Amino acid sequence: MSSISRVKQQKRSIINQHTQADNVKGFTQVLTTLAPLSALWYAVTLSAGVSYWLTAGITLLMSLFLLRVFVLMHECGHGSLFRVARLNKTFGFIFGVVSGMPQYVWSQHHAYHHSTNGNWAKYRGPLNTASVDDYAAMTRAQQHMYRRVRNIWLAPFGGFLYLIFNPRFTWLKGSVSLVGHILKRKIAQPNVSAKKHAAEFKTPYWASAQEYWHMFWNNVVLLSVWVLMSSWIEAELFFAVYLTSTSLAGGAGIVLFTVQHNFEHSYASGDNAWDYDAAAIKGTSFLVFPRWLHWFTANIAYHHIHHLSAKIPNYRLAKCHKEHEGLFSDVTRVKLSRIPAALKCILWDTHARRIISVAEYERQAGLRNCA
Repeated sequence: MSSISRVKQQKRSIINQHTQADNVKGFTQVLTTLAPLSALWYAVTLSAGVSYWLTAGITLLMSLFLLRVFVLMHECGHGSLFRVARLNKTFGFIFGVVSGMPQYVWSQHHAYHHSTNGNWAKYRGPLNTASVDDYAAMTRAQQHMYRRVRNIWLAPFGGFLYLIFNPRFTWLKGSVSLVGHILKRKIAQPNVSAKKHAAEFKTPYWASAQEYWHMFWNNVVLLSVWVLMSSWIEAELFFAVYLTSTSLAGGAGIVLFTVQHNFEHSYASGDNAWDYDAAAIKGTSFLVFPRWLHWFTANIAYHHIHHLSAKIPNYRLAKCHKEHEGLFSDVTRVKLSRIPAALKCILWDTHARRIISVAEYERQAGLRNCA
């Protein structure tokens, strides 16, 4: 029996055994994340008068805690950090403000990723992975740019766009368009309420009034925190530390998420014959990290188990893996040293139904030309 068949057979039992959330463990993770992060901001105020190198070191450590904040925000979106839904909602919002990401809106998009994992016809990952046919149709300049913007050294810039710029820009741009739509429709139909006009407004930035108001309050609270922090800490120092640490955390998050699905010969189906469990085992990696990094990433490295069921809390993933390690023997292991190589797997081979590198694509193209 194949490993995927065995997973299908035992999946329900595994999920039932490990999905119990624990409020005490959830609160412990909140406390051990937000308390040190607050202490680090206090240390920033002290370090500035001592050494900028010390401030830089604190900023790097802060970026690790912010990475943990983002993963715990992600966990709240799945409703798995706490047993009580209201706690997941409350701390999801708080973690979203700290990380810069409107959590509820993000969790709706992320749920789509989970429901389509391994189906690259529906979801192409954070790097928007091109198919080999799409890549072949590009000009040389376009191919060069495609490779260049997916370079690991640009990850912090991607983190800045992902966590700091885009959530603010899309909210402001969408809000201006919303107000313009309401005013225009009110002039044309003065007897219709503004609320009804607003309900008719369509935008790619939010899908419902609930999503909009979550974006609104995330941005209002975050911008208020920026003002308060700038009045407590010198504005230049605050934004230097904040922008750097958040960009680094966002960049690390993008890299981790990418190599959890983009690696050599990762399962990459289209709509036809797509299999959810095959994608969890063959299309999701297990990142082999030292224990300290597992802590800072809240065990998200056990991603194959996370994709079997997102309801398994992060504090139960390692135990689940250990108890059923033989069942996950076919899951690809990616060590820290192999992450740069995995990040080069940026093409979807639709014919072989797997992810490949540009180098492999070029070898294949060379063989076809020789034939």
